Amino acid sequence: MLVLVMFLLIVIGAAFYGIGPVGWSAFFGLSLVYYSFFTSPSLICLLLLWPLFIGLVLFLNFTALRRQYISTPIAKWARDVLPEISDTEREALEAGTVSWDGELFSGNPDWRKLHELKKPVLTQEEQAFIDGPVETLCEMLDDWEITYQRYDLSPETWQFLKDHGFFGIIIPKQYGGLEMSALAHSTAVMKIATRSITAAVTVMVPNSLGPAELLLMYGTQSQRDDYLPKLAKGEEIPCFALTGPKAGSDAGAMPDKGIICKGEWEGKEVIGLRLSWNKRYITLAPVATVLGLAFKTYDPDHLLGEQASLGVTCALVPTSTPGVHIGDRHLPLNMVFMNGPTWGEDVFIPMDYLIGGEENIGKGWSMLMNCLSVGRSISLPALSTGAGKLSCLTTGAYSRIREQFNTPIGYFEGVEEALAQIGGLSYLMDSARTLTTSLVDQGEKPSVPSAILKYHNTENMRQVVSHAMDVHAGRGVIKGPRNYIARVYQAVPISITVEGANILTRSMMIFGQGSIRCHPFLLKEMDALHNPDTNQGLVDFDKALFCHIGHSTQMVVRSLVLGLTHSRLASTPAGISYGQHYYRHLSRLSAAFAVVSDFTLMLLGGELKRREKISARLGDCLSQLYYGSAALKRFADDGCPEEDQPLLDWAMQHSIYQLQDALIAVLNNYPSKPVAVLLRGIVFPLGRRYKKPNDALEHKIAQLLMNPSKARDRLVEGVYRNTRPDDPIGRVENAFLKKLANKEIDQKIKQAVKSGQLEHSDDLEVFAKRALELDVLSEQEATLFREAEEAVNDAIQVDAFAADELPGFQSD
Repeated sequence: MLVLVMFLLIVIGAAFYGIGPVGWSAFFGLSLVYYSFFTSPSLICLLLLWPLFIGLVLFLNFTALRRQYISTPIAKWARDVLPEISDTEREALEAGTVSWDGELFSGNPDWRKLHELKKPVLTQEEQAFIDGPVETLCEMLDDWEITYQRYDLSPETWQFLKDHGFFGIIIPKQYGGLEMSALAHSTAVMKIATRSITAAVTVMVPNSLGPAELLLMYGTQSQRDDYLPKLAKGEEIPCFALTGPKAGSDAGAMPDKGIICKGEWEGKEVIGLRLSWNKRYITLAPVATVLGLAFKTYDPDHLLGEQASLGVTCALVPTSTPGVHIGDRHLPLNMVFMNGPTWGEDVFIPMDYLIGGEENIGKGWSMLMNCLSVGRSISLPALSTGAGKLSCLTTGAYSRIREQFNTPIGYFEGVEEALAQIGGLSYLMDSARTLTTSLVDQGEKPSVPSAILKYHNTENMRQVVSHAMDVHAGRGVIKGPRNYIARVYQAVPISITVEGANILTRSMMIFGQGSIRCHPFLLKEMDALHNPDTNQGLVDFDKALFCHIGHSTQMVVRSLVLGLTHSRLASTPAGISYGQHYYRHLSRLSAAFAVVSDFTLMLLGGELKRREKISARLGDCLSQLYYGSAALKRFADDGCPEEDQPLLDWAMQHSIYQLQDALIAVLNNYPSKPVAVLLRGIVFPLGRRYKKPNDALEHKIAQLLMNPSKARDRLVEGVYRNTRPDDPIGRVENAFLKKLANKEIDQKIKQAVKSGQLEHSDDLEVFAKRALELDVLSEQEATLFREAEEAVNDAIQVDAFAADELPGFQSD
């Protein structure tokens, strides 16, 4: 019995660490030799075991035999089960690169690779830009004037943006741009967003969704030389028109077309395109001087070749071109950034208007996928993180200075719960933002992480800002120059909608793209199955298939063993002083996710495209693995500060709990109940073990937001911040700091009131004078008390308007 137990333990250990076909052959061979010669086996057992072992060795190690009898039948079955990949989907899959997201999908992430990524740090030049022009821009911006009075940035602001290179952040210096990193780009957008969403959108679009990146990656040298210096200086204002009335998230369904034909251009007959389009929701379109345009290209007269339908193409069209219509504006809630429709009918353009020239006809979708994946990973995550940081700064301060029942409202447990989510989710958003920008700056094009951040950072923004509004209550809902949170709240649906609607992103993109792009073997198998060279395809499929089988077996055992040991056998990276157990839990859940993903892909195949709820929940699993690992990386990069431990604890417990919930939701709705029971036993052999952050932890984070500290400063780093009493943000921060500086004075006042020595009065001057007369306060203390209370009273006020100050007012 002892020998059998030892044998089983060795088998489990070998499977846990994955020893490969040769290792398994050697192990079973030695075990069978031992069994045959050192025990007393029956002849029947030997006659059964030896042929079984020989067959196992043959099929594991002799590929020709294996291909004929195993891989060929499986390949025939797999062609029917695995999803078909359209040309559009393939271009989306091939866009971008796989990096840390692939490690998480593998089921056994190598944490060294995460920590080998350089800590994202701004250069001196970039920091000077943030501290100089970006800070100055924020000081210039009056969000109330922008959104209520002008419905636009001021002319001075537009000129400042042009003069200081805000439209050329990503453009190389050789073309007159700033050539800054993804981190600097993200940090600039994030800071501006804490002052004005309108200004942030105006800056971010030319640097992430405009033609500049397309020109850098795909443009001809003459196009770069012509356009990039003008874009960098703001002499040209760009926009990119992709979406239309019938092609939103499904941009591949665009009806806009370009017909290749002959036409007159500058007095000569040339081959060009006659364009017709109808686009909407195009940011900067009303003021654009150059229009980036995506359309489907057709060659009905075969002027370029035999093929009539050539696919999506991208062009740059000056808006002064006859037939181009711009100028009308949409009004996206109250953000009032420049956004509007553009249309044209039979607009003739020459071939050199195509981005990259004639050779890039039909390559537009691939071009867009590569550029959009980078833009999505920078712009909206930065804007969302800025909203989170602003909420942390202002809601923490407001919760401390606003009192009810003679107690700061932040001390009430209901408000504590909201503050904890504001702080914890903002920490997660910022961690994911910095991890992803560091990937971009190291040459990656993180397509799957960009979808993860697009969805989860904007959804987290929704939660954070909603909590901030709840805490501010009336102070948050009354519009006016004093209000610093309402416009951010109104921006949430815009962030949710643009660059791929969140419902689609979650239900189809994250796992739909990630399952094929990030899986260690699935894309290789699919490519092999569709290889026109069937012999080579079978060779490649066989290799990928048996690697896949070995990997899946390892993941099943890892998931079960780590589940039974509550992750204790998982490895952790060296040099980490706090949080090792979180690495182990993420490793365990990564293995569990890999197991459930493999079974789901095998069971549903192409049907997974239509099972969007299952795909969405599996996408949530991958997303929480990414956010959890980002928080660990950020904590390590910060030097594992003890004062930040509550933020890390909340972030990790939240992500792990959400991950557990998503896996359970998948299994509760699994298409096969017997398989669901089997998977539950493998993935959660001891049931649910992870819990939400508890009340004590929430209390710590609430206190962190309501008290000045290095941890609070790190959490809100990058937000526009001042203490000017005439500024919307400054007056709250000013009152917060003065109030906290008066802690001992406040305590004296409250003790005197409680003992009956001092009678409360709503008249601050009378009250302070009485406290001075009764020697409750010294003259200096009375002055400080009065100044702090005046600052608090001013900070909690809301705006009110005379009737003739309101739009539409008509006097009698």
